[in-house]
Amino acid sequence: MKIRFVTSNDGKAREVGAMLEPLGHEVERVNTTYPELQVDTLEAVVNYGLDWLSAKLEHPFIVDDSGLFVHSLKGFPGVYSAYVYKTLGYEGVLKLLEGKEDRSARFECCAGLMLDGKRHIFTGVTEGSIIEKPRGSDGFGFDPVFVPSGTSQTFAEMPLEIKNRISHRGRAFSALASHLNQEGHSGRGD
Repeated sequence: MKIRFVTSNDGKAREVGAMLEPLGHEVERVNTTYPELQVDTLEAVVNYGLDWLSAKLEHPFIVDDSGLFVHSLKGFPGVYSAYVYKTLGYEGVLKLLEGKEDRSARFECCAGLMLDGKRHIFTGVTEGSIIEKPRGSDGFGFDPVFVPSGTSQTFAEMPLEIKNRISHRGRAFSALASHLNQEGHSGRGD
């Protein structure tokens, strides 16, 4: 099945394509923007995006929103992660964490699928911590400073197939892929 993925982020497009294309789905990146509300939850941003794009794009299509939630910063940058990354970079977050003992954080992803006129929401979470100095050159965004729990590598040091198995986005899109398969949209022969 051909699925449009609305994102201006090349890294996200690569990750999602790597997850869905082996299942027989053709992921077409739609490089457009839609208004992102400044609200408290990723799900509210995704729901608004689905509503706004629904009359403008052929179904099925996907939108997603992700955020880095740092516990000692009371969840900051959270839903503002993309803006904070564009304006401060991970260096700004590292500066805010100087001297803090608690460097625990989590990445969250909310993926929305509009299929056959119905909305479907999938979420994924990865717990971990923020290291003091960046490591790795793969990935994007805060990947060089985030180490998932149970690993010693940052997301930016991991091969894509490993990152997709344990990342917040990988978990959300794995649930989305399972839903497509359960609904009979295996991607093969559709």
